[in-house]
Amino acid sequence: MPELARLTDADAALTAALGRSLGLAARPGQSYLLDGPLGSGKTHLARAFIRARLGNPAEDVPSPSFTLVQTYDDPAGGPSIWHADLYRLADASETAELGLDEADPRDIRLIEWPDRLAQVPPDALWVTFRPGSGPELREITLSAAGGWSAAKRAADQARFLGEACWADADLVPLAGDASSRRYLRATRAAETAVLMDAPPGSQGAYTSMTRWLRTRGFHAPEILAADPEAGFLLLEDLGDDLIARVLEAGPSLAPEAYARITDLLAALHRHPPAPGIPALDGPELARQAGLFAEWYGPAAGAPPGCDRAIATAIETLHARLCEDAPPVTGLRDFHAENIVWRGDAPLGLLDFQDAVAVHPAYDLVSALQDVRRDVAPEIERAALDRYLAATGADRDSFTAAYALLGAQRNLRILGIFARLCLQDGKPRYLAFMPRAWAHLQRDLAHPALAPLAEALAGVPAPTRDLIDRLRARCPTP
Repeated sequence: MPELARLTDADAALTAALGRSLGLAARPGQSYLLDGPLGSGKTHLARAFIRARLGNPAEDVPSPSFTLVQTYDDPAGGPSIWHADLYRLADASETAELGLDEADPRDIRLIEWPDRLAQVPPDALWVTFRPGSGPELREITLSAAGGWSAAKRAADQARFLGEACWADADLVPLAGDASSRRYLRATRAAETAVLMDAPPGSQGAYTSMTRWLRTRGFHAPEILAADPEAGFLLLEDLGDDLIARVLEAGPSLAPEAYARITDLLAALHRHPPAPGIPALDGPELARQAGLFAEWYGPAAGAPPGCDRAIATAIETLHARLCEDAPPVTGLRDFHAENIVWRGDAPLGLLDFQDAVAVHPAYDLVSALQDVRRDVAPEIERAALDRYLAATGADRDSFTAAYALLGAQRNLRILGIFARLCLQDGKPRYLAFMPRAWAHLQRDLAHPALAPLAEALAGVPAPTRDLIDRLRARCPTP
């Protein structure tokens, strides 16, 4: 059977780390066959697996040596877990009396001493324990016929945590984003960190931008440990106080929060663009707006040919309205859900690996025309005034560029949200479409954007009926 991964000289902490990682990666209906001699760590791994899966590090998980089978119900409504220890069975025929065959097909099975089974599941993952180089160490091998890439990734994750001296940490998934990255909070005693799991080799931009920002006094999370080749980073935990959450709990803080956001951008824009970041210029902005014509346009019934007109208008207007301002570093996804409120300490920054060299208005409009939450008009005006006062930018030129970049961003976002629904089975973003459309209409009202407004004439708004039709076409994830 093909070997997927091997951990050599795994101590108790690394064995538990593997169990936790496998538990969080487990899928309904999977079987895990834990094979090895007495005292090799099978139950220790199973206990960590079950606690992580249930989200409760204190869950009582006794060895099923005498009961033979223990079951655990997922409090979140997921599949139950069956933990079986077949050591005391005298004959394989006795397994029928344990009820394993009666489990729901979606349930997850952890089976110690699988050689006692009358019939071994052909698609199971074998977790094999053998003695290591010392009395408290073991070698753990994962093997399966196929379809277990997540288990291999879990082993890589456990190995990374062990090398970073965080193998004893409990893991809890954090809310993800629309990317292929995954985040988990690691907790040991009173100390926490954030584990980023990204495609191998994809973190170069993140680490480069982290160093660039931190050396200039901006608070990107400190990198505590890294294996960029494998795609893992262990980061400083900036906490859960995203500005979006803080303002939801205390709306009166909004003027101060957006003033500080504006001051951060003004300070950031005093530096030349970070080296090596791509340019987000007129042609690229026009190309990215093509997502609107590709996904939203056909779904909404937009007039034919509007894609070319939109792209031409954006590129032409950028040359007219934006190219007199030197580009700055734009963090790109700069909004209240990617900025952490840290009291009197500097704001914390998240999700900046897609930084670009772009017109100074780009991140300001990203923060102030937030499709996820309402920003009061007076706060938007105050932030614009504050930025202009801090930078000395010309008001008329800057506000025209601000309107163009806002329109382009909202067009692109509408296209992305349509794609996330129609292609990726993620309909929750549809709820943000009306707000993005409202921002777009306000931007198009600027006199300088008349050519773009004309290009968009006849494109239907995301009405409730249109959103319902999009949702009905959303594939099952």
